[in-house]
Amino acid sequence: MNLPTKITVARIFLTGVILVLLCIPFSYFGIHFPKYDFYGVSVQLNYLIAGVIFIIASLTDFLDGYLARKNNQVTDLGKMLDAIADKVLVNPVLIVLAANHFIPAIIPVIYVTRDIAVDAIKMQAASKGKVQAAIKSGKLKTACMMVGLSLVFFYNIPFEFLNIRVDLGLLIIACILSVVSAFEYYHINKEILFGDA
Repeated sequence: MNLPTKITVARIFLTGVILVLLCIPFSYFGIHFPKYDFYGVSVQLNYLIAGVIFIIASLTDFLDGYLARKNNQVTDLGKMLDAIADKVLVNPVLIVLAANHFIPAIIPVIYVTRDIAVDAIKMQAASKGKVQAAIKSGKLKTACMMVGLSLVFFYNIPFEFLNIRVDLGLLIIACILSVVSAFEYYHINKEILFGDA
């Protein structure tokens, strides 16, 4: 297992730590994460810790791909694990944040549904021998989602002091771009998808 693949595996592990921090009812075990009042904004320590870990995990998403290309270490295992790690990092976090009323439920519904549709298109294209590279709208969608989620973890600070929901705005933009990129993937591959119809 080369270094880029190890970094990808580390991202999956870090995602597990984030989900533990957000999902485990620690109070049942007598563990209470403190809350802090930050200039009128109430923040909880476990979300701040999860936010730091999320930022680190997000950075590894760019690092593993960069190193794999730079050192000519792109492998089938690495590509498969990278695709899994990307979805494991974002989709469960969106669902948990929606369940905890940090973001509207429609955001994970749109985003996860889009992922399922695009993955189906990519698998069908791959079965016909075509490898679909990432497109620009998809990359921009990912960047908006990562920054938006990072802000959610940090309670939209400093923008919260200005009463501007930059975190939610970026997540909405990411959802719009996710739908746009899904249609682009469909348009690029429609001849392959319906070639035998």
